[in-house]
Amino acid sequence: MTTEINISHLVNLEYIPYIDEDGQLPEIYQEKIGVYAVFDQEKTLQFIGYSRDVYLSLRQHLVRQPKHCYWVKVQTIERPNRTILENIEKAWIAESGDIPAGNGEDKEKWIQPVDVKTLMTEEEQANYHKPTNDELTQTKIIKNVARRVETDILETLELRGLKTQLRFNPKLKEEGLLDLK
Repeated sequence: MTTEINISHLVNLEYIPYIDEDGQLPEIYQEKIGVYAVFDQEKTLQFIGYSRDVYLSLRQHLVRQPKHCYWVKVQTIERPNRTILENIEKAWIAESGDIPAGNGEDKEKWIQPVDVKTLMTEEEQANYHKPTNDELTQTKIIKNVARRVETDILETLELRGLKTQLRFNPKLKEEGLLDLK
């Protein structure tokens, strides 16, 4: 099996709106294997990744980094091949001249579920750390923080015109994590 493929130059690919005029994500990439580059509102490169389902990955990034996901460029391939995907990713990073923040210092924010413990208000932290709290009380506090952060994310995306339904994994909320189901 060959690992040869024509790598499109990132600069030559068209910008696709993350959320289109109908409020939908780019559904043409459902179940498509490929490499994608995510850009902010000013079309500054934020993250380059690859996936066996580009659409699902774009959804996850949108809820993890809603302020940085406005445009995307994608190159798809027919069959899964990690070597090809990694080669395209490396070529695009080299072409960009810098390692995007999402592939460097902020990588965890792009590839891991949202950790709501880092987003607790001072009041929520004070309630959470009360010496009289048992584990059940702390779990309830964390779930409430997760609901608040989830609401904030969904409101932000609704203001941007998103109509696509997003459902968070309820089991992760108990752990203080937000990720799509």
